[in-house]
Amino acid sequence: MSQTLLVKQEGRVVVLTFNRPEKLNALSGEMRTAYHRKLLELDQDDSVGAIVVTGAGRAFTAGMDLTEAAERGRETLFPEENPIPAMEKCRKPIIFAINGLCITGGMEMMLVADIVIASRAAKFADTHVRVGLMPLWGISQRLSRQIGHQRAKEISLSGNFFDAQRMYDLGVINRVVEPEELMPAAMALARDFADGDQRVVMNYKKLIDDGFKMDLAEGLQLEQERSNAFWASVPADHFEQAKANASTRARQQKA
Repeated sequence: MSQTLLVKQEGRVVVLTFNRPEKLNALSGEMRTAYHRKLLELDQDDSVGAIVVTGAGRAFTAGMDLTEAAERGRETLFPEENPIPAMEKCRKPIIFAINGLCITGGMEMMLVADIVIASRAAKFADTHVRVGLMPLWGISQRLSRQIGHQRAKEISLSGNFFDAQRMYDLGVINRVVEPEELMPAAMALARDFADGDQRVVMNYKKLIDDGFKMDLAEGLQLEQERSNAFWASVPADHFEQAKANASTRARQQKA
């Protein structure tokens, strides 16, 4: 495994850390490939129930490594250097713990994550207009669908930086916490995901993602079709166990 991506497993949660702090975790081809491959590997690992992604040092990521890109010229990116398809294919919940600067390519990946928790010290920017490059990883379409086209244009056409509270107010991130609370909060939520029935967690995640691309009527039909197929596969004795699991969880929440 590349040292540009650190991997640590704690129980059923895996933490992936972008590890080029001296370069603000700029996404080199090596780092992107390591991230892509690791996500596909974790998707097939039954010991893993959730994934937390963060950055070393004062940045989550400064986005694409433009120094490397200049050296490579107009070379087409290799498929394994694109992190987005691997994130979309991964059935395990992916939580981004944004610890600092999250710029351009970082924001594009963030929009594909399942959950985003940000440190109050985090800063966000889409700098495509500043560097003179058009987006490749979907921010032009995903951001406007998430927060509306006018708000998306304010972010993307200005290239300005926004703080974590502003991004929360816009609906781009789930939660803002103090820096020292970032990883504990991300890990606690990841453990909640990992403790659930994994067949349901993975199917439910895909149902939400696939349905989001449809209109409401189509999405409701999709839910009926997939859920009916799922229920047909459930053995009769599963319902008593489901009731017991729900009761246990309720007691834990009250404790």
